[in-house]
Amino acid sequence: MTLYGIHNSHEQIGPAALLDAVTRAESAGFAAAMSSDHFSPWSTRQGESAFAWSWLGAAMQATSLPFGIVNAPGQRYHPAIIAQAIGTLGAMFPGRFWAALGTGEASNEHITGDPWPRKDVRTARLRECVDVIRALLAGEEVSHDGLVTVDRARLWTRPAITPKLVGAAVSVETARWCAEWADGLITVNAPHEHLRRMIDAYREAGGRGALHLQVHLSWDPSREKAEAIALDQWRSNVFAPPVCWDLDTAEAFDVVSERVGIDQVRESVHISADLGEHRDLLRGYAELGFEEIYLHHVGQDLGEFIDTFGSEVLPQLA
Repeated sequence: MTLYGIHNSHEQIGPAALLDAVTRAESAGFAAAMSSDHFSPWSTRQGESAFAWSWLGAAMQATSLPFGIVNAPGQRYHPAIIAQAIGTLGAMFPGRFWAALGTGEASNEHITGDPWPRKDVRTARLRECVDVIRALLAGEEVSHDGLVTVDRARLWTRPAITPKLVGAAVSVETARWCAEWADGLITVNAPHEHLRRMIDAYREAGGRGALHLQVHLSWDPSREKAEAIALDQWRSNVFAPPVCWDLDTAEAFDVVSERVGIDQVRESVHISADLGEHRDLLRGYAELGFEEIYLHHVGQDLGEFIDTFGSEVLPQLA
């Protein structure tokens, strides 16, 4: 049975309001939650970017939901610190936390002042970070000299149940590569044929664990308002790699997205006032084999979305 959760977008919503939203989502029938982990929003119109790891402690205490986060170790975060963060949440909330690991975006990572590496270097760096994090969570003392450096690190607080490390991918090639090390796979909504190729590549390469999907959507009882929400909040998020990886400020994203129209946004966001259309889309993703689907309403006011989807969409998908 597919589990349906809510995505918490720190780039768009302040942490107090987002905490209220996730507790409301649990009451409305959402069965899980996941979180972004940004230093910068994708647009000045989004206008937020709180520290996700502080918020996770509060959100997991305030709810009984399982939680995940999408994180990029290696530049803004040292892998030993991420291992400590994962281990701490795992110790506090056994069996309820997972972390998806990816190569990141310059908009978050450039703040260190270090050069933004080529994609192949970022991929190799992530692979080193995965090995460091796994060894630390297993109780080993770790020293490592490579694209990241670790000197005699050891986690003194470790969870009884080791959180899963999930591979984050948007391409078939990356999905296949994640099968080497990941406990599951996460991606975002895309045409079914592309998602099917990703799933096949991951499984055929020996990939294990659950398949996770984040679905960007915009809903409002008014079609015009649903479109306006998506255009305002998500038009800066329609660019394929390497643009989305390599632009480094919210202001730059705003400039390049000035002339993006609603038809281009529709390629990334499911926009509809029809709840039946949203149900059918989500059911289709479940039929592809995704065991965990996280709904991201791209608006900044989540209340009506949570209540309506909790009462009129999720029960029909159960």
